[in-house]
Amino acid sequence: MIKLGSHVSMSGREMLLASAKEAVSYGADTFMVYTGAPQNTKRKDISALMTESAWAYMKSHHIQEFVVHAPYIINLANSVNPETWQLAVEFLALEIERTKAMGSQVLILHPGSHVGAGVKVGIDRIAQGLNEVLTADSCYIALETMAGKGSEIGRSFEELAAIYDKVTHNGKLRVCLDLCHLNDAGYDVKNDFDGVIDRFDKLLGKQNAAVIHVNDSKNECGAAKDRHANIGQGTIGLPALRYAVHHPAFPDLPKILETPYIPSPEDAAKKVPPYKEEIQMLR
Repeated sequence: MIKLGSHVSMSGREMLLASAKEAVSYGADTFMVYTGAPQNTKRKDISALMTESAWAYMKSHHIQEFVVHAPYIINLANSVNPETWQLAVEFLALEIERTKAMGSQVLILHPGSHVGAGVKVGIDRIAQGLNEVLTADSCYIALETMAGKGSEIGRSFEELAAIYDKVTHNGKLRVCLDLCHLNDAGYDVKNDFDGVIDRFDKLLGKQNAAVIHVNDSKNECGAAKDRHANIGQGTIGLPALRYAVHHPAFPDLPKILETPYIPSPEDAAKKVPPYKEEIQMLR
């Protein structure tokens, strides 16, 4: 059975327990959380995350794993501002520890943006940062495939492979395949997902995929814009997304929805999560 879930919140008194309950309400059997707001470094103490209660609840509802997403403010590719890079390294090290303490094995990370210094410099800087934080005991860092907007690194499998080649403990690296980002970066997810996976396998190895982000796209293939659409309402379409979710190359990977909230049927001014319906569509 495929593992389907979505991004869920982690807040309030119940924290991770609330996350698990939200996931179950969508009919999910996996989920993704941020350990705090993705735009800042404010975090509650690990002892306040309700981890033990959350795992007891997950096990009783047949959830065996979840994944964590690192905050957007971590930019390991920045060589222009040393303070930004140092903050990224230090906070990523803390996020690795929090991920392990919460019982997750995978921390998803946007590789970063070179902010004008060039791809090669950015890749070198990312690898330097990963070498600072990764050890044989770390959780897995899953580098996310990016859409290619601005100076983002990770818009191609070649760029991710170049990072791998420079990291000492690269056995602790994995890849998060974001279907919207792949589309926007120029990979033909809609018409040739088999070809996309063959290319990934040749450059990085299928065994290095850890998570799939299941998002439709508002953009044409190669637009380099990164705008998620709801399932079946974008340029990729439901048949192609369902094909990717059920692809035999990745039977055991968590597939995570990050699609936009939609207007409530009762109140069009209110936005509600679409995940229960979209998970059903993809199953």
